[in-house]
Amino acid sequence: MAISTLHKFSSQIHRLPSLSPFTQSLLVRSSATSSPTPSASSAKVADKIVKLFAIDLDGKKREVVGLSGQTLLKALANHHLIDPESHRLEEIDACSAECEVNIAEEWLEKLPPRSYDEEYILKRSSRARVLNRHSRLGCQVVLKPSLQGMVVAIPEPKPWDIP
Repeated sequence: MAISTLHKFSSQIHRLPSLSPFTQSLLVRSSATSSPTPSASSAKVADKIVKLFAIDLDGKKREVVGLSGQTLLKALANHHLIDPESHRLEEIDACSAECEVNIAEEWLEKLPPRSYDEEYILKRSSRARVLNRHSRLGCQVVLKPSLQGMVVAIPEPKPWDIP
């Protein structure tokens, strides 16, 4: 009975037009490995999905799927928009500002203010020591459902950071 429910649920997911193929595969995979009540645990995974958009270095708008509680850095690294090797730890003490992103104006108010440490690192990485109000560290932005649809831009590498 549990198997038939699982197959029924999987076929329903593929019919949802608003979900990307990646999101659908996440839901199918989570339901395949879940307990005897697949729809209950899959609903929990579906509730954690946060879909955002990133403007890459070529100016293309790309869909990024992350999970609530995950950092923006992790979501962008999973989609190969930020090099995961550049930021191995998601701790502010290990940050070199290579995970810097620019947040779209309408989303700035929905994020908590930058910490003193985050501001210090952003200023330190800026040649002019001027802080762009849209700049945030991806390792310090934690995804949550209210950030669904947020738009971020990946800035070009600073000339002094290019080998």
